[in-house]
Amino acid sequence: MSCEVNVQDFQSLEIWKKSHSLVLSIYKITENDFPKSELFTLTTQIRRAASSIPTNIAEGCGRRTNKDFAHFIQMAIGSSSEVEYQLILAKDLKYITEETWKSLSKNITEIRKMMLSFNKKLSTHN
Repeated sequence: MSCEVNVQDFQSLEIWKKSHSLVLSIYKITENDFPKSELFTLTTQIRRAASSIPTNIAEGCGRRTNKDFAHFIQMAIGSSSEVEYQLILAKDLKYITEETWKSLSKNITEIRKMMLSFNKKLSTHN
């Protein structure tokens, strides 16, 4: 369960792949759909929060114990909630469509469920 043997193992984790894909989508949407006036506010915030998800998974994978890894998964879960709120805000400000919001929200919910399940496995294998 732990990634301590090979730091590159994070790339094989499905939660990392899905969260990386989410980041790519967020970057594309913020580049194309957000107003330029949001570049140093919501655009930056949502990009940082989104990229924090796979970043924390990767960093946790490089830690020595499952307990340490679980801590980084918890931080990634928190970042997913932050992204979820920022997408609600973007939808309410009419920067993204309802359809885009639903699609991204579904992805975030799926990733969060996967992280919660993974975290539970890490906690039972300490």
